[in-house]
Amino acid sequence: MRVILQRVSEASVTIDGICKSKIGVGLLILLGIEDSDDVTDIEWLCGKITRLRIFNDELGAMNLSVKDVDGNIIVVSQFTLHASTKKGNRPSFIHAAKPEIAIPLYQQFLTQLEKELGKVIQSGSFGADMKVALINDGPVTISIDSKNRI
Repeated sequence: MRVILQRVSEASVTIDGICKSKIGVGLLILLGIEDSDDVTDIEWLCGKITRLRIFNDELGAMNLSVKDVDGNIIVVSQFTLHASTKKGNRPSFIHAAKPEIAIPLYQQFLTQLEKELGKVIQSGSFGADMKVALINDGPVTISIDSKNRI
């Protein structure tokens, strides 16, 4: 499982001209799922995300987590995070999980993240053509891959 975390002062997801999700301070998470991902990837990643100290404290140092600042989260499915660009100029997405595998894992990820954060997680719609808007605060952007834990 791969994520791109962006610390935001605001973010939203619009589908067919209708705003589906919107948050203020928090995290926009782009989530890529591959066939080999399972519940252990979800549990590890959700714990890491909610405890990651990337928000500023009163002295301006990144010492606070999204939980500490009572922030919110939007999760957007992003199969292109598993693009392979080794050969040619057209990315291959062969390692990205097919919908029958990815959708249940995406739903489990949202459920586990809600449990870890203690509040409702906003989201996009799996497979939809989404317009994602954000104001990246910092900017702070971090990539995490659950297969690179050690």
